[in-house]
Amino acid sequence: MKSREIADNGLMVGYDTRLDSAAFAEAVAEVAAGNSIPVILCDRPAPTPVVSYNLVRRDCAAGVVITASHNPYDWNGFKFKPGYGGSASEEIISELETCLNAVLAEQRYLSIPVSNAEKIGLVERVNPELLYLNHVAGLVDLRSIRNAGLNIIVDSMYGAGSGYIRQLVEGGTTHVTEIRNEIDPTFPGMKQPEPIDQNLEPLKEKIWESNGDVGLATDGDADRLGLVDEDGNYISTLHTFALICQHLLENLGMQGTLVRSITMTCMINKLGDFHKVPVIDTPVGFKHLGPVMIEEDAIAAGEESGGYGFRGH
Repeated sequence: MKSREIADNGLMVGYDTRLDSAAFAEAVAEVAAGNSIPVILCDRPAPTPVVSYNLVRRDCAAGVVITASHNPYDWNGFKFKPGYGGSASEEIISELETCLNAVLAEQRYLSIPVSNAEKIGLVERVNPELLYLNHVAGLVDLRSIRNAGLNIIVDSMYGAGSGYIRQLVEGGTTHVTEIRNEIDPTFPGMKQPEPIDQNLEPLKEKIWESNGDVGLATDGDADRLGLVDEDGNYISTLHTFALICQHLLENLGMQGTLVRSITMTCMINKLGDFHKVPVIDTPVGFKHLGPVMIEEDAIAAGEESGGYGFRGH
């Protein structure tokens, strides 16, 4: 950030529900503050997309999310987000690796205890939820969902997505039931918090026993979505993305490019042909999808692992 002369814009720092993620996030804040970089630090676990939106909305130069996403409980990780909020490009990752090697070679770094940094105004703790929820409310017809009388079952898989869908859609005739919504960094009952078929038996069972209309599952940092229908059938990520694209094109009448990873379904190409919109293929990973989506102002982008983006999100 300093070499690019963007440090004054500050760093957004978030974290998931894993063991010590909050402590690692504070460590990031302490090092940034020690280098005179202002930090906006989430005051609670937050989904990666929420942190990304906050850094863009708050005009931060970059962001960091402490998370291992959908990986096993004893993993953790460091996601770097450039100012546009998406995944870092290979060029940025290479630059970060060069800087990291330089720090390791020097074997010293600057830091300020987070409590001291807060006192001098270098670290500010914020609740990241409200900005994001208000943004989603401007993208989705929540009133129709709230008044649809749906019985929605949400499986947060003990991760950072707990509470978000309920806050968005409750308040009318629609009811939201949450399962596995408490914080448990061991992610019991699953090898890893990934919303794939074999991990969603509790969600399917809850749908059966409560006559649910739909089941939604989010992974550890809530940047992936799993979908289960009213009969308890898992809807593949390929079909889910095709449904998203179909909704944007047919129900909302949006026009523009669709972007898919090379391992995503050819249903997207067929939708593109039918609606006469271009489809662009990219290598696997949102570090490839994201830049193309921004460059093309695409209406949607998706990969087979359950990561989706659409215009404005």
